[in-house]
Amino acid sequence: MAVSTIRRERSSMASGMAQVKHVSARIETHFGPVGRLRRGLPIAPSLHPGRLPPMPIAPSLDSFCRRILERGDLASKLDPPGDMNPGLASGSEAPRPAPSLSPSISPPPDQPARDPGLEMRGGAPALPRPGQLGDPALRAICLARFAHHELMAVELFAWALLRWPDVPRGLQGGWLDALADEQIHCRLYLGRLEKLGSRLEAHPQSDYFWKQVPGIAASPYGPRAFLAALGLTLEQANLDFTGVYRDAFRAAGDEASAQVFERVYSDEIQHVALAARWLNRLSPEHANDPVGAYEAAVPYPLAASRAKGRRFNADARRAAGLEDSFIDHVRTARSSQELASAPRRPGEDP
Repeated sequence: MAVSTIRRERSSMASGMAQVKHVSARIETHFGPVGRLRRGLPIAPSLHPGRLPPMPIAPSLDSFCRRILERGDLASKLDPPGDMNPGLASGSEAPRPAPSLSPSISPPPDQPARDPGLEMRGGAPALPRPGQLGDPALRAICLARFAHHELMAVELFAWALLRWPDVPRGLQGGWLDALADEQIHCRLYLGRLEKLGSRLEAHPQSDYFWKQVPGIAASPYGPRAFLAALGLTLEQANLDFTGVYRDAFRAAGDEASAQVFERVYSDEIQHVALAARWLNRLSPEHANDPVGAYEAAVPYPLAASRAKGRRFNADARRAAGLEDSFIDHVRTARSSQELASAPRRPGEDP
């Protein structure tokens, strides 16, 4: 090989390596160390979240979230991020949508589109008690209720990603991961519902989660209100409910459904951990005071009394990294109805 040819190839290789280093440097500038670009690993962990430059929502992420909210069919709402169905279904990495140059300027809709049979309405029949699940029809009612809770969570995470496109990158990625988890949960519940010969459209759909959106949207605490409402109230309560109904389905002989509840229970621990971690990071005025951070941000009418079920699971909350002071606060919280019906000492004001 001629010397001139060798020199040209060496020059080309050097140029190529320089380009690789340049691209890697840009990736690490925007996303943190390349080796951490895996689903579930924190991005740029060495940086304080307050110093993270905002990452405007990507065009593909914007369209993904709008599809969830603006299309009424289940297929559109449950199609995973980036249309990476095989990757998410197998548990492999799901690529993030590419960054954009400008944030979303169109606000999210106030309500999600729903096809006939999926429309939400106020209230819902009482959930069957755990001891009643020997009846397949009552198991179907339970599965439909939990499936719809997951569907609403999918929609609410999409709403939050559009509402606050400039949240820190780590939180944006965490919300997207949680959204993908909720899609999986919903599909798992729907699969069990189908095995029982039923469909989600055959059951009434409560608007309970979406009724909280006006309070979240009006809150001066912005994304902190969302973290307190969804992650630290509704999802924290689900730590109790999923454990109770996992055991109830198992006792009724429906082990396949019990396994679905177990999967959801495990993922909810991570979702509660995400909310607790970011509420703490975004609440410097409540440093080392998780109760104060929560009480300041949680929007009415949600409250600590709604962040639990009757069988209180302290171990799950500890696994989520909640402080003992916050766990005790939730454990002892009483609703306004409980306070109104509590016996009073003579002379005590109502």
